[in-house]
This record gives sequence, C-alpha cells and structure tokens, in this order.
Amino acid sequence: MQPWNAAWRERALPELAARDWDLIVVGGGITGAGILREAARRGWKCLLLEQRDFAWGTSSRSSKMVHGGLRYIAKGQFGLTRDSVRERQRLLAEAPGLVDPLSFVMPHRGGFPGPRVFGSLLAVYDALAGKRNHLYHSLQQLRFLTPGLDEAKLQGGTQFFDAVTDDARLVMRVLAEARRDGGEALNGVRVVELTREQGQVTGLVAEDIESGRRFSLRTRAVAQATGAWADRLRLREGSEHIRPLRGSHLLLPGWRLPLAHAISFMHPDDGRPVFVFPWEGATVVGTTDLDHREELDLDARISPGEVDYLLAACREQFPAAAIGRADVLSTWAGVRPVVSDGEGSLKPSDETREHALWIEPGCVTLAGGKLTTFRLLALEVLRACAAFTGRAVDDLGAAVFTPAPGTSLAGLGPLGHRRLAGRHGPELAAIARLVEALGSDRVGATDTLWAELAWAAEGEMVLHLDDLLLRRTRLGLLLPGGGAALMPRIRALCQARLGWSDARWEDEERAYAALWQRSYSLPAE
Repeated sequence: MQPWNAAWRERALPELAARDWDLIVVGGGITGAGILREAARRGWKCLLLEQRDFAWGTSSRSSKMVHGGLRYIAKGQFGLTRDSVRERQRLLAEAPGLVDPLSFVMPHRGGFPGPRVFGSLLAVYDALAGKRNHLYHSLQQLRFLTPGLDEAKLQGGTQFFDAVTDDARLVMRVLAEARRDGGEALNGVRVVELTREQGQVTGLVAEDIESGRRFSLRTRAVAQATGAWADRLRLREGSEHIRPLRGSHLLLPGWRLPLAHAISFMHPDDGRPVFVFPWEGATVVGTTDLDHREELDLDARISPGEVDYLLAACREQFPAAAIGRADVLSTWAGVRPVVSDGEGSLKPSDETREHALWIEPGCVTLAGGKLTTFRLLALEVLRACAAFTGRAVDDLGAAVFTPAPGTSLAGLGPLGHRRLAGRHGPELAAIARLVEALGSDRVGATDTLWAELAWAAEGEMVLHLDDLLLRRTRLGLLLPGGGAALMPRIRALCQARLGWSDARWEDEERAYAALWQRSYSLPAE
C-alpha cells in the first residue's frame, strides 16, 4: 500500500473528489470505520470523510470497554446484550493484543445488588455468551484478589469477565482493513451540506479544513455515522433527536493504585455504576453521565464537579490509598450520542442505549449504538443503503481483522509482540523494520515503542500534533503533563517524518499544550 500521510492526502483529495462513489461515509469514529470496512470488503466504491481526526470524538474518549452491557439485562434489553456478548467474543478471538479479556470484581456490602441478584443477572449474561463466566469469592479470597479494598461491611465479591481495548487504535485498525480492500479515508474534511436532486441525496459539498478548498462529490448513497453531530445534516422528522451525554474519566499512575482486576460498584451518592480498572499500565476511574451543554466542536472536558464525584467513588472503595487531585495523571471526557424521544425528562442513566436508523432517499443516518457492536451496526446501515446502490448485502460472517504476519521483533517478548500484532495487524512487518532501525525502547514508563511513534508519523495520516499524541498513540494521556518533558525527543524523531518546518512544529506544540491544558488536565477547583 502507498504511504498514507498528509503529503498523499494533499495530492489525492482532488482526484478522490472527482470520482463517482457507491457510498460516502460521513464520520470517522468506530461506527463509520466499520461501515467503510464492510462496504470495501464487498467491492463497493467507498470513501470516508472525517471532519477532524479519526476517532476524535467519542471513539477515542470512551471507557475503553468491549462489553456485553450487563446493565442492559436489568432494563430488559436482552437483544442488545445478546448481540454485544457475541461480538465481544468475536473481537477477543480476532484481535488479541488489541481487545483483551478483563476480569471484573463486584464487591458486596449488604446493599443492592446482593450476591444472589447479581449472580442471577450474570447467569443470563453467561447463557447469552454460551459459557459460565463468573464465580463468587468469600471475603478471605477477595483480600488476595483486591488488596486495599475497604473491608467495612464487605461480605465477599462476584468475579466476571468482559474485555478492554484501546478504542482509538481499534478505529485505526478497522480503517486499515478497509483500505486494504480498496476503501479510502480522509480526515480534516468537513461535510458542509448534502446535495439533493428531486428530493434525493445525490452527493455532498465538503471543505478541506487544512486548505479551505471546497469540493462537490457525487455518490449513490451517503451513510452518516457522525455520533453526537447526527442532527446537523439529516432531515428532521418526528420527535427523536440526539441527546449528548458526557462521560468523564480520571487516569491515575498505575503505581498509585495498582489493580489486577476492574472493580465495579455503585456510587454512594446516586447509585450509578462506577469502575476503577487497569488500562495501559495506568488506572482509570470512570465514568459520569451528564447532559453535555458545551459546543460539540470543542474537545469535551471534565468539570470540577465530576472530578469530585469520581474521587469520592475511588476513596470510598480504597480509603487507605487516599487518592486526591494531586494523583491525577490526566483526564478525558467523551460525548455519548444517545437517541432520545423526550425533552430531557429522563435522567441520563435512564435513557435507552438502543440505536436508531433514520432513512431519507439516498441517505441513511445511524445514531446511538455501542462500540462493541460496530460490525452489526455497519451491516444494518449497508442493508439500508442497498436500495440506493443496487447492491445486495449478506452477512458474510468473515473476520473483520486480517491476521498479522509471523514477524520476528527483536527485543520484545511474547506480550510485546502480541500487543503490536493486535494494534497493527498486517502492518506489523513495517513496524518490525522500524524496531530494527530504532530499537525496542519504550517511551517513558509506557508500553508504547518509539518505533510506533515513528510509524504513526510516517504512515497514519497525522495532520496535527494532538492526532499523534492523543489518538495514534496515547502518550498524551499516559505521560505526565501530556508528554511535555519528552517533547524535544519526540520532535527529533517525528518532525522530519511529518514534513513540518521549525515554525510549524512550534505552532503545533503550542496548540497541543493549550488543548491538553483545557481538555485533558484537571480543571481549576
């Protein structure tokens, strides 16, 4: 495959805009990536346009979990749970190293849900997965599983299993698979309007954010997968609309609160489920569920109240650790595109997580849904688009991911190899060449290799520094101060690969520092 970077993008954009397409996908999160992947494997001429960066919105700022939605069983959403559990198992089998098992422990302290009620829910959960996947531990056993957990009123705990991922890397891996099958994807291209002829969508007008140039594109169908932005371009009919809900998280250094399992519990203030879990060598505390009233085009950010809420949850379960604001490494907040038919009368946590499909001639808009079920959502969208493209859509049942080649990586053990293979798949051979040239050193205390950073700069369509440090890699979250102390070395490795002048690098570094301070650090008290 040819290099996929800003220089290629500048050359290719006019030519891609001049083509006739079967399908243009609007939105570069996990849903849009999944639609492009499934269309490309079926031979559709398909293009994805993302207004900011791939995974920029919800798909890089989720809770990182690939799960079946245990809480949805209690709400009677058995179909959603069944589909999620089956897709979770598929992803675990197809993408080890990118999607990995995660053990959860629910402590029981005499309140709701008790061991019997919770065990009954898990029995249904396991039946949908086709195997028993939980067990109960006594207090004595729990001390070994979760040292440091508050023992006040603690009776025991139930252990069950779901999965965890790097959500932004999952998007990039799915896009890479789509591109291998002939799909095209561009970031930094904003769709200004849909063009309609005799009531049918026949194309769109798009603006290159980098240059300001506008292009008119023609297509047989448009698939909108724009998440919280879904109401902007579609024709509105009826009362259903997007209710943006914010979920915020704290990230702690792994050494400050080391965990081998995710701890799942109900917040003492409002009874909402909260998690504290290990991720990328650090510890995540999340999440909240609030109406997001800020401008959607700005990076969402955690509020002081949410910080207090999550710290209170952490202190309740781990009082001896005395976790406070000074321990927080970084934060992130994502906006969930929840479909609502009310006017905000329901509490955010009571809104359904079912998705909706809105169809007008030539255009299908998907809203809502879950990261775990992106493949099924993509197939549903393609079936709706088939009427406009004249193509049939069958569920081929084929794997989403192409296996990584059997490449030797010097200096990396089995876990390191597994991690790189999961994140990069067929591109592992190119990563191996960079490891051979640059060595297998890691960036700071993270698991990310300097070679991965170089690969992202060279061939993963980085347009801005935050693309590189917050999504292609997660160094902006995992390093203190967003990586400020290592910026000279990052610059030495990446500036030439990105083709940036000294002035451009300095502008990017200033913009990144301001963005990190606003949206990824702690807000003022």
